[in-house]
Amino acid sequence: MVKLIALDMDGTLLTPDHDISGRTREAVQKAMDRGVQVVIATGRAFYEAHGIISKLDMNVPYICLNGAEVRNESSEIMSTSALNSELIDEVSDVFKAEGIFYQIYTDRAIYTTSIERDIEVFIDLSEQMGQKANETRIRKFMEERLERGTLVEVDDYKAIFERGDENVLKFLATSSSRAKLVRAKNELNEIGNLAVSSSSAGNIELTHENAQKGIALEHIAEIMEIDMKDVMAVGDNLNDISMLKRVGHSVAMGNAASEVKGIADKTTKMNTEDGVAIAIEEVLAEMDRREAAAASARSSADTENGAGA
Repeated sequence: MVKLIALDMDGTLLTPDHDISGRTREAVQKAMDRGVQVVIATGRAFYEAHGIISKLDMNVPYICLNGAEVRNESSEIMSTSALNSELIDEVSDVFKAEGIFYQIYTDRAIYTTSIERDIEVFIDLSEQMGQKANETRIRKFMEERLERGTLVEVDDYKAIFERGDENVLKFLATSSSRAKLVRAKNELNEIGNLAVSSSSAGNIELTHENAQKGIALEHIAEIMEIDMKDVMAVGDNLNDISMLKRVGHSVAMGNAASEVKGIADKTTKMNTEDGVAIAIEEVLAEMDRREAAAASARSSADTENGAGA
């Protein structure tokens, strides 16, 4: 029986407009009302995820930046897996050699060397997913991040690395060239001590080898004293595979990458079709069936005991 549900955000819990549908909100709330624990497992930083999840009006643990930062129900940091200076230099060299644009995620903010390039990346990724990019909305989103201070534009990343007063938790590299991404992935996999994954076809997400959603989810489940066979995970992309492989109930979104669908126990509908809500509703329906069966068994036992008396 499912006792804990881990949910990816982008492409899974969220609609393409980065919102949570009414049906999904209701399903998540019903699961929690039935005693099911919920964990958010995202490639986003906490400061980029919490504002959206707070709309659900619930306190849940967060696996952020693919596991580089883990927070408890009170949003307190439980663990951090940062990249050391040697790895930072090696990774930077790979992306520079391939001419791949990348951002740096720290425990304070996301750093970029070009807001305009970020906007181009968002447009490219939307088109790759078959969606019409809304440039006005994208620009507004970027402006809001800049105003909040969660996104910071810098001339280069050298000063951040040299200051040493922030933990570098993730690299996010993006390119419309599949060939460049493949070459970079191959080089990065040879470095060691790194977890190389993706959250879309046009990017590479890079964290410390201990920073994986699956590892973090195991740690949270252990604290909650929940066996991994009683955990359901729902995701859509390569950075979700480490948790999908570890749980007893793995669900791929209808819009998931083929590799994700290939390892999942089942596939639900797309994130545009309330796929998460449907997966949770199936869990709740199974709980109802079990409870009804148990009630029927108790009733039969009481009847037999009464007849025997």
